[in-house]
Amino acid sequence: MPAFGEQTSAAEVLRPHAEDAFAAELAALAARDDRPRPARWKLSPWAVATYLLGGTLPDGTVITPKYVGPRRLVEVAVTTLATDRALLLLGVPGTAKTWVSEHLAAAVSGDSTLLVQGTAGTPEEAIRYGWDYAQLLAHGPSRDALVPSPVMRAMTEGTTVRVEELTRIPADVQDTLITILSEKTLPIPELGQEVQAVRGFNLIATANDRDRGVNDLSSALRRRFNTVVLPLPASPEAEVDIVTRRVDQIGRSLDLPSAPDGTDEIRRVVTVFRELRDGLTSDGRTKVKSPSGTLSTAEAISVVTGGLALSAHFGDGVLRAGDVAAGVLGAVVRDPGTDRVVWQEYLETVVRERDGWQDFYRACREVSA
Repeated sequence: MPAFGEQTSAAEVLRPHAEDAFAAELAALAARDDRPRPARWKLSPWAVATYLLGGTLPDGTVITPKYVGPRRLVEVAVTTLATDRALLLLGVPGTAKTWVSEHLAAAVSGDSTLLVQGTAGTPEEAIRYGWDYAQLLAHGPSRDALVPSPVMRAMTEGTTVRVEELTRIPADVQDTLITILSEKTLPIPELGQEVQAVRGFNLIATANDRDRGVNDLSSALRRRFNTVVLPLPASPEAEVDIVTRRVDQIGRSLDLPSAPDGTDEIRRVVTVFRELRDGLTSDGRTKVKSPSGTLSTAEAISVVTGGLALSAHFGDGVLRAGDVAAGVLGAVVRDPGTDRVVWQEYLETVVRERDGWQDFYRACREVSA
C-alpha cells in the first residue's frame, strides 16, 4: 500500500477523476482534433461535446457517452464556457449535474479537481483565499502567507473551476463571486493587490432547483451565469440505458461481476421510480401517489449497484427481484409515516396486478413486512 502522499495509479483508486478514468479517450480526441481551440483549452468545443455525448472517430476509436440527453443542451453548455460567461447547471437531484460539470472541466482543462463543495458552512475563504497563520504571525500579510482557493488558482492558471451546490452556500458568501465573474478580478485588500483572471478561466456551478428558498441566488449573481437546465431522462429506454451504463462502470471499479440478464430488473426499478415520481402508471391508466423523495436516476443507479453486490456476494451472480427489493424500499420510504402508505398502496394496486411481476411483488412484500 502506498504511503500517505505517494502517487497512486488510476487503476487502484476507487473513483478516478474523469481525466484519469477516460485518459485514453481524451488523448484520442486531442490527437485527431484539428478544430480551433479557445485559449488554454485541451480540446475544441466540438471535441468537448463529442467527449460528453459519445461518437466514433475516423480511425474507429469509440468515445463512450458520458451524458445521455439533448445534444443542444451540451452544445450550449460548452459554448458558454468558450465565452466570458459562467455556466450554471440547474436541475432536480439526480440529473447528472455534478457528473456533467466534472467531465466538462476534464475535457476543457484536463483537470476536474479545482472544486468548491457548497454547504451551509462554506466560508468566504473557500471562494476567495485563506491564510497560513504560521506565516502570517511570523511575517505578517504577504503572498507567501496567502492560501489560494480553487477559484483563485483557476484564475491564475486559466482553467475551469467547479462550485457544487451553489444554493447551499450562504448568500453573503455566494456574492463574493460577483466581482470575480463580472470583473474577472479578485481583490486582496490586505496586500493592496488583486488577482486578474487569465484567458481560459471560467466557472461551472451546479444547483438543485428543489432548493429554492434555501439560499436563493441574488439577481446580480444570477445575471453573471448562463443557465442550462438538465432534465430527467425523456423516456424509460433512455433512463434504462443510463442506469445500465453507470452500473457497469461502477461494477467494474468495484470488481463486481457483470449481471447476466440484469436488464429486466433494471427496467423494473426504472419503471417503479418513473411511475411514482410522475404520479401515473406507464400506460397512463392509473394515477398513483408520489412519495416525498425525488426517486432520481442517480438513486436508481444506487439501488441496482447494491443489488448487483448482493447477487455477487450472497446469491448466484444473477440480478434478481430479491436483490433490488430492499433498495427500492429504502429509496421510496424516506418518511416512515406518509411514504410507507404510498408504497403499500402502489405495491397492492399496481405491482400486484402487473403481468410477469409476481416475483418482484413477493420480494417487495417480504422486505416491506
